[in-house]
Amino acid sequence: MPTTLTAFADVTTSDSALRRFLHGLPGVDAVGLEARAASLGTRSIKTTAKAYAIDLAISMIDLTTLEGADTPGKVRALSAKAVNPDPTDRTTPMTAAVCVYPDMVATAKAALNGADVKVASVATAFPAGRAALPVKLADTRDAVAAGADEIDMVIDRGAFLAGRYLETYELIKAVKEACVRPDGTAARLKVIFETGELSTYDNIRRASWIGMIAGADFIKTSTGKVGVNATPANTLLMLEAVRDFKAQTGIQIGVKPAGGIRTTKDAIKFLVLVNETAGEDWLTNEWFRFGASSLLNDLLMQRQKLSTGRYSGPDYVTVD
Repeated sequence: MPTTLTAFADVTTSDSALRRFLHGLPGVDAVGLEARAASLGTRSIKTTAKAYAIDLAISMIDLTTLEGADTPGKVRALSAKAVNPDPTDRTTPMTAAVCVYPDMVATAKAALNGADVKVASVATAFPAGRAALPVKLADTRDAVAAGADEIDMVIDRGAFLAGRYLETYELIKAVKEACVRPDGTAARLKVIFETGELSTYDNIRRASWIGMIAGADFIKTSTGKVGVNATPANTLLMLEAVRDFKAQTGIQIGVKPAGGIRTTKDAIKFLVLVNETAGEDWLTNEWFRFGASSLLNDLLMQRQKLSTGRYSGPDYVTVD
């Protein structure tokens, strides 16, 4: 199969060539997209299947704290929770990652102490992305040098919405290169589009293809810092994009909805979207993640209810 670079070399030679390719993608039927997302959200998952889905969702969480008031103590507590989400039940899966600001990467790395939980770091002047390219690259390199396993970058939505598609592509490509360590290994790159600011489904489809062509390991809906974040419809659209990209190139790209996913019911709806759209290959935390801070607690309460028959309530889980 061709690599991303060789398969799309012609479309990234100029802004006009990339624009022709992106505007040549099929238009999105917004009514059909939203209807399909709503229909898949009505699937009923019960008993054994629900227990499996809850454990799978826990294992896919990037447990996140991205606040100005973050402290080393809060990050250490969050890391401990990622490793052992329910101290009363050691069969509870670990989360996929802990996601923090770059200055907290070393703290999270030390707190995890070799556990099979990744450290993800936001970078590139998150969440607005309003900084010069050298600053964005330095932000990325600092996080990688501190031990980040994964980088969650933001695109310049202003450049994208102004139609400067090649600039958007080149930013992602440059950040991808900044993720490479001196020993040749690399942090995985998640590219955040901030779908709530892209205005149209066609723009979300175009941004998805730019991210994939530029070398993203994941495409991600949102920062969680705006009014509209992950929705079933925009996530469905991105799942269709990674499915089609793999069919065309043989390269698998992950998807990460983030922001606004707070309940077990929500999480299971998204897992149904994954299974029915991209397929079982994406039903693993290597290729699908939830960006969340409060989702884990609801999953733990529902898990305890399935195990004991009693709903324990929020007092039985830690407040993050």
